[in-house]
Amino acid sequence: MNIKTLRSDRIYQKVAQALPEDKLELFRNEMMAPFMKQWQIQQIPFRAEEANGFDVIAFNSMMHRSPDQITPQISAEIEQISSESFWLECEHAVKKSLDLFAEHGIDLPVSEYLFTVQLGNPESRALTINEGYSGFGGIPGFILGTLLPNDYTIPRMKVALAHECNHNVRYQFIQWDHTVHLGELIVSEGLAENYAAFMFGEEWLGPWVTKTNADTLNRHIKPVMREKLRVTGFDQIAPYLYGDEIAKLQNFKPVSMPYSAGYACGYYLIQYYLRQTGKTIFEATITPADQILDEVEGFWDEETIING
Repeated sequence: MNIKTLRSDRIYQKVAQALPEDKLELFRNEMMAPFMKQWQIQQIPFRAEEANGFDVIAFNSMMHRSPDQITPQISAEIEQISSESFWLECEHAVKKSLDLFAEHGIDLPVSEYLFTVQLGNPESRALTINEGYSGFGGIPGFILGTLLPNDYTIPRMKVALAHECNHNVRYQFIQWDHTVHLGELIVSEGLAENYAAFMFGEEWLGPWVTKTNADTLNRHIKPVMREKLRVTGFDQIAPYLYGDEIAKLQNFKPVSMPYSAGYACGYYLIQYYLRQTGKTIFEATITPADQILDEVEGFWDEETIING
């Protein structure tokens, strides 16, 4: 297995010192180009002229620092993600997260991985609602972390990367297409967060789980999710998965769901599944959602108790 680290801090330092007219292409070629295969799979044009001004830069800038924002004025931010220890910790988290599957008898089809951590856009509400850190790992072989660097987010990046590695493994075995339903996304997020907790401990659970209390989960979220598991189409899925505030930011219709409802529901659903079946998190990660959902009928009626 070959894991390549793209040192974004070095790219940021280079872009910060570049002439204003050179920043865009420098950033595109050094930060975006290594992820070319991901953009192609996501059908996001590499250059704006290919699609009415929307390209990888516009897409990336929704949640991350845009090239024009990368100036000497943010040198303190860049410095916070420039230590060798930070990158070694991130690389170790990715390597261990992937290696453990092989150690548990699951051979991964993908052998080449690229990961990086980008500076988040402080103006992004989708990021600040997540307490300043996030990630993406849904395209096999590519893993991305995002953060507003501070004493809270920096130590949590390794946990977020473990979460994203779990997605990366799952979608090497589970086909993602237009038929994907809400149940798959709830299961997927539940698996990823349980994996992160397995790796680092429940005290590192993300706000997408910890902000939901037992009463909200049992009385409000679970009854609705149970009836909506077969919903398809990302515009229909997103409000249940992310909650109303993020849905509105994405111009989707709100459905009276609290923040990250699907994530919290998924986390406790997968805990229930693991208890009921005796399966390991490794086995569960590559199990089809419908198979998991068939095994958790009791979850919907059982009162979920949340510790802490």
